[in-house]
Amino acid sequence: MQATSGNIFANIPRQLPEELFESIIKRNHVHIERIISRGNVTPAGQWYDQANDEWVLLLQGKATIAYEHDAVDLTLTAGDYLLIPAHKRHRVTWTAPDIDTVWLAVYL
Repeated sequence: MQATSGNIFANIPRQLPEELFESIIKRNHVHIERIISRGNVTPAGQWYDQANDEWVLLLQGKATIAYEHDAVDLTLTAGDYLLIPAHKRHRVTWTAPDIDTVWLAVYL
């Protein structure tokens, strides 16, 4: 395996009409992804329902996550992380429109 490096905040597009998902590394049972949001949300009526657990860290910005059967949404700021269990239906209901919200997602 070859050593790789980069910067999580590098090469963020000026125009971001939709949320950007970029794979950083994918091996056997682990997938690490950078997600960039700038006012982007999950489309109305759509829920993420993933086969794997997702650990997510908000590195920069602000966002709100809703779970399908929970009454209260969860607001995240820089440094916050959460574990979303497999098949826990969720969606992004808000991200800051004036700054880049940078996520690091680890799928296990």
